[in-house]
Amino acid sequence: MKASGKISEKLMLRDELAKQVQRWKFLGKKIVFTNGCFDILHKGHLELLAKAAELGHVLIVGINADESVQRLKGHERPVNDEKFRAFIMASLTIVDAVNIFPEDTPLELIQTILPDFLVKGGDYDPSTVVGAEDVIKNGGEVVIIPLVKGYSTSNLIQKIREL
Repeated sequence: MKASGKISEKLMLRDELAKQVQRWKFLGKKIVFTNGCFDILHKGHLELLAKAAELGHVLIVGINADESVQRLKGHERPVNDEKFRAFIMASLTIVDAVNIFPEDTPLELIQTILPDFLVKGGDYDPSTVVGAEDVIKNGGEVVIIPLVKGYSTSNLIQKIREL
């Protein structure tokens, strides 16, 4: 059963999220985690989130903070700021919690929540997924969801520039 909470209740700071994860785990809920910039939400993102949500009871999404996106993708990104990107994620009924992390990788966040399932898109290899070792040592799984062909934020931005 998915959370029916208000959008604002899904947006959690790391310490708040850690406490909520402990409550969910105590109740026997399987925790699923994925992360990304989610700069311009598209079908590929939604497919990944839907498939991730099916793996467990609770879906947590980590969002790269603006400064992290800029370090990873350049100064023209993100197109949408972190608060808007987090709001969009929290607006999805399949998402139970959202955390904005300032680091370049979600390693510290993953180590804090130790999900049962760590999910990434098909452009990742399980051996290179950040946090995989910690999740596996804790009895969890790393799941790679195939990409939806033809959908990419970078491609969308390029199409818009060409208009």
